[in-house]
Amino acid sequence: MGEVPELIQDLALILTVAGLTTLIFKRLKQPLVLGYVMAGFLAGPHMPYTPSVQDMGDIQTWSDLGVIFLLFGLGLEFSFKKIVKMGTAPGVAACSVIFFMICLGALTGNLFGWSQMDCLFLGGMLAMSSTTIIYKAFDDLGLRQQRFTGLVLSVLVLEDILAILLMVVLSTVAVSNHFEGMEMVWSMLKLVFFLVLWFVVGIFLIPVFLRKVRSEMSNETLLIVSLGLCFALVVGAAYAGFSAAFGAFMMGSILAETMEAERIEHVLSPVKDLFGAIFFVSVGMLVDPAILMEYWLPILSITLTILLGQAIFGTISFIFSGQTLRVAMQCGFSMAQIGEFAFIIASLGVSLGVTSSHLYPIVVAVSVITTFLTPYMIRLSAPAYTTVEKHLPKKLLGMLDKYSSGNDSSAVSHSSSWHKYLRDICLYSMVYVILSVAIYLIIRYGVTPLIASSFNNATWIDYLACILTILAVSPFLRGLVMKKTRSSSFKELWNSTRINRLPLIFTVFFRFLLALLIVCYIISDYINISAGLLILLAIVLLVAMIVSQHLKKQSIAMEQVFIENLRSREIQAEFKGVKKPQFAGRLLSRDLHLTEVELPQDSKWGGRTLMELDLGRKYGVHLSSILRGKQRYNIPQGSDRVFPGDKLQVIGTDEQLQVFVSQLKEQVYPMEYDVENREMLLRQLVVTEQSCFCGKTIRESGLRSKFHCMVVGLEQGEETLRAPNLDVPLKDGDVVWIVGEVRDLKKIMTQL
Repeated sequence: MGEVPELIQDLALILTVAGLTTLIFKRLKQPLVLGYVMAGFLAGPHMPYTPSVQDMGDIQTWSDLGVIFLLFGLGLEFSFKKIVKMGTAPGVAACSVIFFMICLGALTGNLFGWSQMDCLFLGGMLAMSSTTIIYKAFDDLGLRQQRFTGLVLSVLVLEDILAILLMVVLSTVAVSNHFEGMEMVWSMLKLVFFLVLWFVVGIFLIPVFLRKVRSEMSNETLLIVSLGLCFALVVGAAYAGFSAAFGAFMMGSILAETMEAERIEHVLSPVKDLFGAIFFVSVGMLVDPAILMEYWLPILSITLTILLGQAIFGTISFIFSGQTLRVAMQCGFSMAQIGEFAFIIASLGVSLGVTSSHLYPIVVAVSVITTFLTPYMIRLSAPAYTTVEKHLPKKLLGMLDKYSSGNDSSAVSHSSSWHKYLRDICLYSMVYVILSVAIYLIIRYGVTPLIASSFNNATWIDYLACILTILAVSPFLRGLVMKKTRSSSFKELWNSTRINRLPLIFTVFFRFLLALLIVCYIISDYINISAGLLILLAIVLLVAMIVSQHLKKQSIAMEQVFIENLRSREIQAEFKGVKKPQFAGRLLSRDLHLTEVELPQDSKWGGRTLMELDLGRKYGVHLSSILRGKQRYNIPQGSDRVFPGDKLQVIGTDEQLQVFVSQLKEQVYPMEYDVENREMLLRQLVVTEQSCFCGKTIRESGLRSKFHCMVVGLEQGEETLRAPNLDVPLKDGDVVWIVGEVRDLKKIMTQL
């Protein structure tokens, strides 16, 4: 038998130890993440009393895969639309918390004389609270239904996405090894460019691809395809100068907007759990007890920094977002720990070789301590609030209450038409400019060299490339100039007052000028012509794009495909009845509502047609859809039937719906109390010459139609029991086996 490779031996050791430790931690009701870290410590090279892994290099590769899978899974749970719908309160709180904690972390590192990179990475680690640990703590303490927990979880989602951006910034700083203002600006612009480009192109192409191949997609195929897309963007992110984790997160967030998102999460879960476990085990392997003993003071100091920093500055951050002092303190105290992202950021520093060897085990030790203290910090928020409220001046408390009531996130925000119009213009303009630049770069540095190498750098190649680029960007340049020029917000501003017309014209002119600059740059990059001729040619081309009906239809069609893909999960949720249709919100202005009711199992309406029920005439309501199992029937006809268990989506006023629902509940069959006579029994019926059944066939006897009993067997003469023939006459001496209710069997016996 051949020798087992070291990798297999290491995996056997890791998974065996991890399995045992997680069982113990599960029994102790502690987070599994800590169990994985403990398993890594036991199987690591710094534990002399247990077997250790032999090749840390292979384990590091597997842990890198673990980071990719963790971030890919996080992206699948993330939604850009949800972030937009959260409002400003979670965003203000998340940004404030991250800013304060980065400053505190960097200051703490400086106090111990650590290097600039150690301080910066420490600040990044301390800024990221653990979503997993907080979520579990809320569950264990039974707090999931309270108001402040929803706000905390919203902030944690934002922290996760901001952590990705922070990792990109830290990577840039680590590579350049210094803070360069313009370089940082360039890095952020590049980040925004690829973020928007990948998201827009991904939402435009990937949902269409998945719909085309849906019939061939088994769970196995879906897993392979989704992982293939994930690693393709991981490689793309690496070539663009970003981390692999960023590419994995982006692909996850793109797939999160598709109809297959939940299914992908399901099939990915075992793979993510396996590689995630290996990552956290590798974290524990870096814990050196000697380093922990040497750096006990920094560990204690950093732990106190997190506990006090989140309790104080976290509370202040949530107050900034418009929360009351009580809610702010509950939120701030809940976030006093670090977890998964701290490990990932620490791993990034190690892989880049810019952080000291002692930083990783210190952060792991701090994470373990703060995780254990999380439930106690959450419980401490109530008595801490009581104490603070007693000692704060009443004037200050009044100011805080006034501030929170004036910034209540639940209040309806009536943004001006100008705000909405300018926001939409900026968003669309950014997307169209990025797409145009991306197309130019692809053709300029991808397609053109390929054509040139095939035709020996012929002089006409530049002209061809210029024409191809102009044609490719023309739908987006037209959209850049004309988008929102006929929108309701534009017309409202135009017609409301003459003062608005000049600024509106300026916004159109500015976008025209921006598109003109793009066309001029493209032409000048390929063709050497005079400035006057260049501007004239660019204006002619741009005007041709604007007046082209073909480009107009093409631009509108592409935008519709993108919006439909972006809304695919919402459409699926509406189809399944999980979410109300989009038109339901517009009914409110007409005092109409859409409600969903389920037809009871014992309803008298079951099996009847809509024409027979006549809901419109009787109750004034309209049945828009019937949801039956996995099927949905929109705008049902009068001949369609409803069955028990159907979910009915009904439109009407409050009074009409109230009457309809009350009638629906009343129209049910009464409870059957005569259960003794409803028992089903098997009896033998012996046919005699005097019996009314003699000489008649089973069909003619009326045993089923008149007496509601069923013949299940027949014995004639010497024959054994057999299935009955309904058209054979019954004779004297025949034995008929019948099944029926007690009271019906009694009626038959009286006829013998």
